[in-house]
Formats: sequence, C-alpha cells, structure tokens
Amino acid sequence: MAAMTHSDAVKALAALAHDARLAVFKRLVQAGPEGLAAGVLAEQLAMAPSALSFHLKELTQTGLLVQRPDGRKLMYSAGFQTMNSLIAHLTENCCQGQACAVGASAVVCPPSTCSSGASMSLSSAPYNVLFLCTGNSARSILAEAQLNALAPHRFKAYSAGSKPAGTVNPHTLAFLQHSGLPIDGLRSKSWQEFSVDGAPHMDFIITVCDQAAGEICPVWPGHPAVAHWCVADPVAATGTDEDIHHAFVTAAAVLRRRIELFTSLPLESLDQLARQQHLAEIGQAA
Repeated sequence: MAAMTHSDAVKALAALAHDARLAVFKRLVQAGPEGLAAGVLAEQLAMAPSALSFHLKELTQTGLLVQRPDGRKLMYSAGFQTMNSLIAHLTENCCQGQACAVGASAVVCPPSTCSSGASMSLSSAPYNVLFLCTGNSARSILAEAQLNALAPHRFKAYSAGSKPAGTVNPHTLAFLQHSGLPIDGLRSKSWQEFSVDGAPHMDFIITVCDQAAGEICPVWPGHPAVAHWCVADPVAATGTDEDIHHAFVTAAAVLRRRIELFTSLPLESLDQLARQQHLAEIGQAA
C-alpha cells in the first residue's frame, strides 16, 4: 500500500468534510467492492441526481471513489486502497510506536475480503435492537434491514408488531431488493416473540409508529433503552405506483438518517439515561 502524502490527505479529508459526500462514501463502503449504480445511490440517499453527480466527482478526484462503466450505467465503489492509505497516514507513529487502542481499531479490511458491513468496532458482542410498529410489514422491516446492513458487527436488528399483518408488504420487499439489501429471513411477527423465555435480550427498543408507541408493551427482559421515532406510514400512500414507491423511499431515507446518527453514538461510554436522551433527540431528526 503506497504511503499517502500530507497534501493528498488534506484533499481527501476536505472531500469528506461535507454531510452529503460523507453519506455517499459511507454507503459505498458498506456496499463493498461491487459498489452501486449512481441511480441507486441517488434513490437510497434521497438525493437529486445533479447534486449527487457533483459529489461523486469530488470524491472520485481524490481516489476515495472508483468509477467504472457497466453497460449503459456508471458504477461507483469505495476506493479502499485510498481509504486504507488515509487511515495509515492519520495513525502513523501513533502513541510513539507503542501498542494502543487507536492502532488496533484503525485496521480496515482489504477490498478482496471486505464485506459490505465491515466494522471497526472493538466490541465483540453486538447490541440487540428491536424496531416496533403495528403491522410489522413496512417501517419496522425497513429499519431492521437497514441497520443490519449498515453495522452488522456492532448491532443485531430485529422487528415486530403489536398486531402483525402476517406478511411483509410487497412494496417493502421491492424497495429493499432494488436497494441491494437482503430480504432473507424478513417476516411479519408479533412482539410477544421477544418477551418469552429464551428470546434475545434487547438493548434498545425503538417504536416507529404512534399507534405502537401508545400501546401497552410486553415486559421486556433486562432494562433496554426505549425511544420513539415516528415515521409516516408508506403503506397508507395512494396514487400511482410511482407515488407509492416515493413514499417508501422517503420513509426509508428518514429511517436511514436516524440509524446513521444512532450508529455514530459512543454507546460504550454512555450511561442508560444518556442513551435515552440521545435516542429521543435522534427521533426528532428529519
């Protein structure tokens, strides 16, 4: 791996010092070496194609992204070599060459072995997160799938409903497949499954609809942090197929933004009250 110069490191950090560009880069790191088409990226991030094009150009010029043609579309993937070089530059001679936590956590997997959910967390036990809504067919499923894709080594997401529909909404599955997210194992189920003996103990319980938030919940084992992230129900959308699809894109984008804020929290250093407060604040994010 070639050493990065100070000048190149400044350019790379400047490119990442923008909310939208950082979101683009993180999404492509999660997507792995295969990358994503520009159109899929724009949809997943709810970003105008013209704005996305500008950000892709800025990131590509620094080597943080790699562009390649695939038929009639352009594919983008993270420049893992540049990313590794940047991290190596930032941690060079850390702690005067002595072993330290920073050096251990800065290891990034090479492109040949990196999975879409590569994590830099040093924690060995993932946090269990349960997303709740009424029918468990759309919003809670979208949240479960996105968190599991974003940080699979740090979090294990589940979903359930107070009155489960019994089947996952087909528009939910279509959106997830179009976004390149796995749908295996997703099902509509009752929240009672997670209150019985032998069920995984939850660290976080997050309701994503007002109705579920107002209902009497089961008694959860342990003392999970509880929060409410209300999201408009895309199942209630009417109109054309395009209108309905847009409702699902919007709901997923809101959830994704909140999940990204959640996964960025230094949970290991927060007590229960602080976790509750941060979760409540995230629930107000658009």
